[in-house]
Amino acid sequence: MSHTIRQKTKLLNRVRRIRGQVDAIERALEAEAGCEQVMHVVAACRGALNGLLGEVVEEHIQSHLVEPLKDRDAPAAEAAEQLVDVFRAYFR
Repeated sequence: MSHTIRQKTKLLNRVRRIRGQVDAIERALEAEAGCEQVMHVVAACRGALNGLLGEVVEEHIQSHLVEPLKDRDAPAAEAAEQLVDVFRAYFR
C-alpha cells in the first residue's frame, strides 16, 4: 500500500485547508485589501503548501529509504533519518 494512500485523509484535509487559503487570497484581492494583508495570506498559503510537501517527502523517505534499510545497513538508515531532520528544518 502506498504511503499516500495510508495518509489519504490527513493529506486531503491539508489540501482542503490550502484551498481555503487560496480562496482567501482571491477574496483579499477582490476586496482590494492592503498589501500587508495580502502578503500575510499568501505567506500562510505558502507555509501550508510547504507543510504538505514536507509531509509527503518525509513519508516517502521513511517508506522508501529508511524501512528497506532497517536491519541491513544501520549507517544508511541513520543518514536517511538525518535527511528527514534537515528537510523538516528547511521547510519550517
